[in-house]
Amino acid sequence: MSSLKVHNSYTREKELFTPITLGYVGMYVCGPTVSGESHLGHARPFITFDFIYRYLMHLNYKVRYVRNITDAGHFEEEGREAEDKISKKAVIEKLEPMELVQKYTNLFHWAMHQFNNLDPSIEPTATGHIVEQINMINTIIKDGYAYEVNGSVYFDVKKYAEKYPYGKLSGRVLDDLLETTRDLDNQDEKHNKQDFALWKAAPPEHIMRWTSPWGEGFPGWHIECSAMSKKYLGDQFDIHGGGMDLQFPHHESEIAQSTICNHKIPARYWLHNNMITINGKKMGKSYNNVIKLTELFSGSHPLLMQAYSPMTIRFFILQTHYRSTLDFSNEALQAAEKGLKRLWEAYQLLLKLDFDPAKEIDEKIEEQFYSYCREMDDFMNDDFNTAKVLANMFSLVNYINSFKSGALENATLSAECFAFVKNHFKSYVENILGLKDESGQEQDKLKGVLDLLVDIRKDARSKKDYATSDKIRKQLEQLGILMKDEKDGKVSYSFE
Repeated sequence: MSSLKVHNSYTREKELFTPITLGYVGMYVCGPTVSGESHLGHARPFITFDFIYRYLMHLNYKVRYVRNITDAGHFEEEGREAEDKISKKAVIEKLEPMELVQKYTNLFHWAMHQFNNLDPSIEPTATGHIVEQINMINTIIKDGYAYEVNGSVYFDVKKYAEKYPYGKLSGRVLDDLLETTRDLDNQDEKHNKQDFALWKAAPPEHIMRWTSPWGEGFPGWHIECSAMSKKYLGDQFDIHGGGMDLQFPHHESEIAQSTICNHKIPARYWLHNNMITINGKKMGKSYNNVIKLTELFSGSHPLLMQAYSPMTIRFFILQTHYRSTLDFSNEALQAAEKGLKRLWEAYQLLLKLDFDPAKEIDEKIEEQFYSYCREMDDFMNDDFNTAKVLANMFSLVNYINSFKSGALENATLSAECFAFVKNHFKSYVENILGLKDESGQEQDKLKGVLDLLVDIRKDARSKKDYATSDKIRKQLEQLGILMKDEKDGKVSYSFE
């Protein structure tokens, strides 16, 4: 089997993955800002780094996966740096800020579990690490790379760039940043337009505020991740992950802050997933195409033709390499739904198949089975190429279905090959790709619908609306569902 190679966004090259400590991997992934409900765009990074986490463990690494919760001070852009999204949303929803944070953190966790994502090893919060952030800011000021103005602290990007390659990760050029940075709030406080906030003085109306050496205020967005990654993974760790939209300014700023504090770049490998577009357009409120995860699962968004299950969404994301753009459409989701069904049915069939020693083994087909399975390992080792893994799995599906149709017989494969393919397929389907059987959930939904129809029919009968009552019973009967009125007044149903 080949060795794992990853595409490092920092060097723009595919590199052999060599962890700092043999047998151990430290991975930090930027988590959600819990000021609102997660949407389709959020699904991709967390599913991506879930299968990366799973595969690293499959390679027998002991992984410490840290994914933070941003529950204070996330600036949507530098122009809104005095605006805390949590505080603003809390006022709108008439909730205490931490009550709002808990509400959306719970909803985020629920959605991640629907996707069958594994929990991270550690999930620190920004508000739980204010002391660590203040300490880092003090160090940066002491080293001469930050300055305080009116209770706010800014990072001096121009001074940093005299010694370090600011913009290397994102490909930004400092001189261009000086020319293109817009006139935004608090620009008059900064030495240079491109300087970013490490700490912001809190105006009187600001709810979430902490005491600091510079007065009451709240942390900048970027310093949170630098402080939390350092605390749980050390001055330098193996992998830093997130969406491509975070390369600038967030990850670029993290690199600058951490380099000054720790005297080295915080992560050796920077991995970024690409974006999801919707019918060729970027997701955005102005396009009215931001689809919340609950809307995806229920089908309640106007752009959706139907509801899509969490495993359909996961499978849809796995079908494309994580660094490629992924375009969402109803047609693509429906194709993913059918593909997942076909894969899962073949997988279930494979598990039931047994070696039949009665006839001669076909060594050519057996070698093809081995080849497809071994290539799956090579594809995952080539920067986690799940798209090619799934292509091979569907080639195996064609063979598996041939056993069912009779075109191939069980005796085609040896007992050893059967065992190898079963174990390999199971390992990939469930443990690495993280797919699971949703049929039980579908049965629960069906039971819920039937119980609802029973209640509607009972209500119709109580109002002597026998036409509606009979219509429900007859139409269910046509679908093969028999509804029976019991003597005790209860209603039962059975399937033909």
